[in-house]
Amino acid sequence: MGSSKSDLRSTIYPEPVDHFDQLPDPVLLLIFNKIGDVKTLGRCCGVCIRFHSLVPQVDNVVVRVDCVISDDDDASSSSSSSSSAASSDKSRHPISSLFRLVFLGLVKPFQSLTQLISISSRRCTASSSLVDDDFEQNSVTHHSPTQVLKNFDEIKLLRIELPSGELGIDEGALLKWRADFGSTLDNCVILGASSVIQPVSIGNTTDLVEEQCGSGNGSNSNSLGDGNGETDNGSIPESFYTNGGLKLRVVWTISSLIAASARHYLLQPIIAEHKKLESLVLTDVDGQGVLCMNREQLEELRVKPLSTSSASKRTMVPALNMRLWYAPHLELPDGTVLKGATLVAIRPSEQPKKEVVGPDGNWVAAAFEEPYGTAARMLVKRRTYCLEMNSF
Repeated sequence: MGSSKSDLRSTIYPEPVDHFDQLPDPVLLLIFNKIGDVKTLGRCCGVCIRFHSLVPQVDNVVVRVDCVISDDDDASSSSSSSSSAASSDKSRHPISSLFRLVFLGLVKPFQSLTQLISISSRRCTASSSLVDDDFEQNSVTHHSPTQVLKNFDEIKLLRIELPSGELGIDEGALLKWRADFGSTLDNCVILGASSVIQPVSIGNTTDLVEEQCGSGNGSNSNSLGDGNGETDNGSIPESFYTNGGLKLRVVWTISSLIAASARHYLLQPIIAEHKKLESLVLTDVDGQGVLCMNREQLEELRVKPLSTSSASKRTMVPALNMRLWYAPHLELPDGTVLKGATLVAIRPSEQPKKEVVGPDGNWVAAAFEEPYGTAARMLVKRRTYCLEMNSF
């Protein structure tokens, strides 16, 4: 009689079925690869023993950085020393002081990247050791990308996203760069504009509204040598040289190269540890800069010694050949207008020249998503200016 009651109960209240248990491991791995996010995968490890054993086999991982932590523990002492240095600088040549101010302003933000990532999370269960074996509940700790990824054994595709771009630019200005690296810089493309005017549809009409970033009004383009009021004949206007336009583009170029080489320097431990990597992308949420490495470039870095600048903790930038295109006013097909649009294509001097237009010319336009890829294609049709830069 008792057995019949239990049979009846099991009929009315059947045991719950975990449908994930019915999925084969390859299907679960496909799901985990679609998830990608390293913190979410860390939480998945705490669900069950099976998940905990499968997550380290994921080959497509995304690390989203919560914040960047400076390793400058002596901020107060450095501020006092900088004030004394400033007083001693008064007796020196003003040009040397200008260069110190410019390059210190460029280098210091990248030094703060030596401790790149803080992954903040809460431990769901005791088995979530993928993120941190010693994680205290409700605690916040900081981890480098190498630490976060140490238990992943099969990574082939890795994407790391910084919380913001490293470069501070004027309000309303545009600056984007993409760099490809092997053991050193392979190529870099930089797109900039002193201001961006976006088309805004209101009813049946379309107006152009200048893009605002923060509290700035982007109205300083007249002072940046953008050729306002001058006829655009395809050449750089005289005002570009006299009103600060050229100086600004030089700062954009140098700072973008420093940012790219600093990112490359920080990736060395990850590349050395994860031998199966086929694609590595280090970008930022703002979309300001993208560093890319493919399988051949990753392998080159593993076998060829890296030339580094130990003082600034970045990869040395080799001697460069640069091509520059400029348009004081560039209107894109979607109605977007770039004022003072500038495109710079950069390759090491020792490498054979690569055509910007033609069979292999897509490397410049392909560096940016639309509408900026179109902007690059339009700019390369204009007059080309060639420049050179020494290693630094």
